[in-house]
Amino acid sequence: MCGIVGYVGFRNASEFLIQGLRRLEYRGYDSSGVVTIDRAGEFRLSKAAGRLDHLVAKLAEEPAEGRLGIGHTRWATHGAATDANAHPHYGGRQDLAIVHNGVIENYRALKEYLQSAGYEFHSATDTEVIAHLIADCLKKELEHRGQNGHGGAANGYEPLVAAVNGALAKLQGTYGLAIVFHDYPDVIIAARHGSPLVVGVGEDEHFVASDASPLVGFTDKIVYLAEYEIALVTADTLRVIHRDQGEISPSVQTLDLQSGDVDLGSYEHFMLKEIFEQPETLRNAMRGRLSLDEATAHFGGLNLSPQQLRSVNRILLTACGTSWHSAMVGEYLLEEFARIPVEVEYASELRYRNPPIDNNTLVFAITQSGETADTLAALREMKRQGHPTLAICNVVGSSIAQEADGGIYLHAGPEIGVASTKAFTSQCAVLTMLALYFGRLRHLSFAQGMKIIEQLQSLPDKVRQSLEANDQIRRIAEKYYQCSNFLYLGRQFNFPTALEGALKLKEISYIHAEGYPAAEMKHGPIALIDENTPSVFLIPKGVVYDKVIANMEEIKARGGPVIAITCEAGAQAAELADDVILIPTVEDFLQPIVTAIPLQLLAYHIAVLRGCDVDKPRNLAKSVTVE
Repeated sequence: MCGIVGYVGFRNASEFLIQGLRRLEYRGYDSSGVVTIDRAGEFRLSKAAGRLDHLVAKLAEEPAEGRLGIGHTRWATHGAATDANAHPHYGGRQDLAIVHNGVIENYRALKEYLQSAGYEFHSATDTEVIAHLIADCLKKELEHRGQNGHGGAANGYEPLVAAVNGALAKLQGTYGLAIVFHDYPDVIIAARHGSPLVVGVGEDEHFVASDASPLVGFTDKIVYLAEYEIALVTADTLRVIHRDQGEISPSVQTLDLQSGDVDLGSYEHFMLKEIFEQPETLRNAMRGRLSLDEATAHFGGLNLSPQQLRSVNRILLTACGTSWHSAMVGEYLLEEFARIPVEVEYASELRYRNPPIDNNTLVFAITQSGETADTLAALREMKRQGHPTLAICNVVGSSIAQEADGGIYLHAGPEIGVASTKAFTSQCAVLTMLALYFGRLRHLSFAQGMKIIEQLQSLPDKVRQSLEANDQIRRIAEKYYQCSNFLYLGRQFNFPTALEGALKLKEISYIHAEGYPAAEMKHGPIALIDENTPSVFLIPKGVVYDKVIANMEEIKARGGPVIAITCEAGAQAAELADDVILIPTVEDFLQPIVTAIPLQLLAYHIAVLRGCDVDKPRNLAKSVTVE
C-alpha cells in the first residue's frame, strides 16, 4: 500500500517524482523519499517521516539533482513511520537504491543470512532485505562473469537482470520494485509480483509508477507490467523480461486520462469532488451497455456465452470493505431479478476457508483498485478450483483485471480520496445491469426489462437531485459532529447502504458507527440509544416503509435523535424525525445508490467540522496490497 514513481530522461527527475508522489499519496502518507543520481554519478538521497510536504521542505534546502531517480510514499507495514524506515533504501555499500510496495514474508530468514554475510541494516523494514539481497546477488554475478572473462561493460545490463532475477527467486511474498544502481547511472529496473507497476513511454524519456495517475500530462502511452515481469528502462529504451518466457514485446496502450481527472479543480477535497462526479460516473458505467431493442444489458468483457451463463446455478460475490457492501446490494438484485442463489463472502475469509462450492458456480471479484491482496488471493483460489472468475473493477490493467477470466470495468475514473464514494455507486449500477442481464436470460419479460432500463436511465438525474441537499446536510452535520456514536439503520436494499454509511463515517471522522437491519435494533443494539446517539434511518417510500416506521418509533420512545433520509412521499417519517434529508423517489432496487449520496455528504461534512484530513484518514490507504 505504497506509492512508487521513477523517471529517466532529460528532465529534472525530482520535479516529476514529487508531482507523481502527490498524486500517489492516497496509497500511503506516513513517510516519503526520493533518490536521484547526479552528474557526478553519485546518489542524492532525501527522505522524511510524515506527509509529503516534509520531504518537499528538505528538498528545498538540499535539492536532489539528476536526470534519473525513484521516489516513494509509504504506508508502514514493517517498522514505524520514521526517517530511517522511509524508502528508498540502500543495498550493499550504496551499490543500489530501492523502493518497494508489498510484503516479504520470509524477510527474517533472509535478514539473518545477510547479516551473517556482513551486511549492515539501518531500518526495521523488509525492503532493506531486498536491497541487500540484490546487492549480494549482483556482487556474485559480477565475480562469476569476471572469472569467466565476461565481466565489464560488454555485458551491458545483463548482470543487473540476472542479479534481480536471482534475488526475486528467493523472496516469498509480494513486491512492486523500482531499483537504481550506482555503477549503472542510466537505467531503472522495475519488477512486480502482486503489486502493480506501470511504465510510461515518452519521447527520449520513460516513467515508472504504481498506477497511471502520475503519468497524466507527461505521456499518454503506457505499459502495464504483468506478474513476474521485469522492465529494464532507460531514457530511450524499454525491455520487458518475463521470468518464464524470457524477453517479450511490451504492449503499449493509450492512457485515457485527463489532468482534470487527477486534480482537485475548484473542490476543497478529492472526496467532495468525487461525490459530485457521481451523476457523470453513473452515466459512464451505463454508456453503451443498455439495449432498448432487447430490453437487456450487454457487456463486452464477460468472455462467456449466453448459453454458458444460462447454466450458472449459483453466483459467489467476493470483496472487501466498501466493495463488500456493494456485493451485498448485488445479492439482493441478482436474487430479485434473476432468481439465482447468491453468496457474498469476505475475500479475506474466503481465501482461507474451504467452503463447498457447487459446480456451475460463477465467481465475481469486486474491487475498486483491482489490487486488493485478499480479493486477488480469493480470486486465484477460485480459479485453482476450476470455477469461472469475473471481475468488477475500476482500474484498467490492474492485477485482478488481468487475472480474471473476464469482467466489467466501472469507468468511474481515478478515485483518489481514500474513502470510496463514486466507485460504490458505480459498482451498484453495474450489478443492477448484471442482474437485468441474468434476469432477461431467464424469466424477466421484455416489458419488465424495459421498465428497469427506464429507471436506470433516470438515475444520474436522481443522483444530481440528491446532491442538491448538500447545504442542508452541512447544517445537520453542525448539529451532530461532536457525537461519539452513530447508528445507521435500513432494511432490504437499504441495509447494505446503512453498513456503507457507517463505514464512511468511521473512515474519515473517526466516530464509532454501526449499521444494522432496522428490525435488529430490538435484539441488542437498542441498549445503546440515548440522547447523544443519533440514529440515521434510510427510509424512502417502499415495500418495508411501514415496518421501518415502527422501528423509528422505538428509537423515539427512548429519547434517541433521529435523522431520516426519505422521499417526499415519506411524510410520516418526516414528522417523527428530528432532522430530514429528502431524496428523489426511485424504485426499491435503485435506493442504495440514491440514499448513499446523503450518507457520503454527511460523513464528509462531519469530518471537516472535526478537523480531520478527509482525503487521507489516519491508518488507512487506498489500495490495500497487503494482507
